[in-house]
Amino acid sequence: MAVDAATARMLAEAYVETVGEALAQGQSADVAHREGVTAAAMFLASMNGLEDAQARVEVEALGLKPKD
Repeated sequence: MAVDAATARMLAEAYVETVGEALAQGQSADVAHREGVTAAAMFLASMNGLEDAQARVEVEALGLKPKD
């Protein structure tokens, strides 16, 4: 299941917000990335009723990365 453009934008926003918060708290980029993926996956799972693992696969497929 590929996500549509609007959903991808919402997931990216959830990811970026979570990564920013984690980095502001002094977390490493790797930890912030994992937290961002988790947040976006939880958001997707709640929206579409996907299992957590499948939601994570969908989010990871978006190729989101923390900005340096």
